[in-house]
Amino acid sequence: MKKILITGGAGFIGSHVVRRFVNKYPDYHIYNLDALTYAGNLENLKDIEGKENYTFLHGDITDENYITALFNTHQFDDVIHLAAESHVDRSITGPLVFAKTNILGTMILLNAFKELWANNWADRQFYHISTDEVYGTLGETGLFKETTSYDPNSPYSASKASSDHFVRAYGETYGLPYVITNCSNNYGPNQFPEKLIPLFINNIVQKKVIASLWRWEIYPRLVVCYGSCRCD
Repeated sequence: MKKILITGGAGFIGSHVVRRFVNKYPDYHIYNLDALTYAGNLENLKDIEGKENYTFLHGDITDENYITALFNTHQFDDVIHLAAESHVDRSITGPLVFAKTNILGTMILLNAFKELWANNWADRQFYHISTDEVYGTLGETGLFKETTSYDPNSPYSASKASSDHFVRAYGETYGLPYVITNCSNNYGPNQFPEKLIPLFINNIVQKKVIASLWRWEIYPRLVVCYGSCRCD
């Protein structure tokens, strides 16, 4: 049975990925690793918690000893890495947390995966979920491509850009097979209420003032989370 580790699986997008894999691939065992910080909530996965091909693991990707032991015990065939600090405003007030989780945490996962499989990379993959914010700020015209130069403008996007570079470096240096996705902003069910759309909805329901620095004609790049979760 193929064993897939999904990090950050109790969060917004991660919970949709976990649910999709558990239900769509009954012959795979899905391991959901989450530290259950403020943005992680197991209530997001109540409907699948009893499935035989699902296991929740409570742990921190920055704990090297724990991660190494986890990989040695479960022998994960693939990793889908979503765990990250992702709120730009929080990165401005606390950048070191973003550096630790997004950079160091990613490196620890990469290293554990490398040490586990060494040069035996057949049918293995490390999927790294990143952001289009690594490319900087999009103006009134134009679009980002995979070949766009990196130009991060916040501690958050800088930490994700760095993690992208380490994933690519492990691929080039050690032959580790990888895929990096740089999706734009997602929205949908289970999104934490600090994000734009749920924040607006909550404020409307509670009859609070609504204020936004967004210019919608410049930022039309919102993707419903279900599209980001599809792998087929």
